[in-house]
Amino acid sequence: MGSRDVGISFFYTQALLILLYHNIDKGMGISIRKTMKLALIGKGAIAHYVKTAATQSGHVVAAILVRPESVYQNPSLYVDAVMHLPDDIDLVIECAGHQALSSFGPDILSRGINLITVSIGALADEQVLQNLENAAILGKSKLLLASGAIGSLDCLKAATIGKLQSVSYVGRKPPNGWKGSAAESMLDLNSLIEPQTHFEGSARQAALEYPQNANVAAAVALAGLGMDHTKVCLIADPTIEQNIHQIKASGDFGQFMFQIQGNSLPDNPRSSALAAMSVVAKLDQLNATIEI
Repeated sequence: MGSRDVGISFFYTQALLILLYHNIDKGMGISIRKTMKLALIGKGAIAHYVKTAATQSGHVVAAILVRPESVYQNPSLYVDAVMHLPDDIDLVIECAGHQALSSFGPDILSRGINLITVSIGALADEQVLQNLENAAILGKSKLLLASGAIGSLDCLKAATIGKLQSVSYVGRKPPNGWKGSAAESMLDLNSLIEPQTHFEGSARQAALEYPQNANVAAAVALAGLGMDHTKVCLIADPTIEQNIHQIKASGDFGQFMFQIQGNSLPDNPRSSALAAMSVVAKLDQLNATIEI
């Protein structure tokens, strides 16, 4: 077979995969979609996005875990403990942050319920990680990590099959995006006129010191060289309006650089639209017979 034939064959294979992927929902028998009974953790912007998208896909959101003081707002849907979740929940989706994952995650997993999370930075705490792992083993369940506000993690993960020499992540946000974080103790975020670096260190340090801002750093670390060998730089940049995430890696596979300029959710300028979308994509992936 000549190079031209190989190219044509590859083209048609790609075309077929694309056709199959785009017709999963079109009643062609490629995928049998199961209506899932879901519970969410949290009621913020990401949770609202996920609830809307899941409902539109035919799933049922049967309960939402919230703080005890919020249950009165919707007592038919809100619960304040894992023990109050319906017995027939298929999947729980965490959208509320590190504390929520560490507090509710072990009880959910030990009940045998799979859990999707966007709070990947919580896994930088070795005790939290151990608790979640032990609970998943006990319950024969899985903790599923949504990719969050970044892409290219599949490439990075594949590169670990060979020797991966270096991985670095740079997170650049407008000053307002760092408010409420450790950056406030180092920079006057209201008066910046040029980009300022406020953190350089490992992904583990970043995730622990910036629990609301460094989930991407943790995701990159888990896909690649790990929490302690992934270099992270965080920058407050008054010249930009979007969050910019950049990954660089090198190894036996070669080199790559990936960059994304991400939009926030309309309901909350601190919440990444892609992070919310990645949760819905993970849900769809669990429900598909063909995965990409």
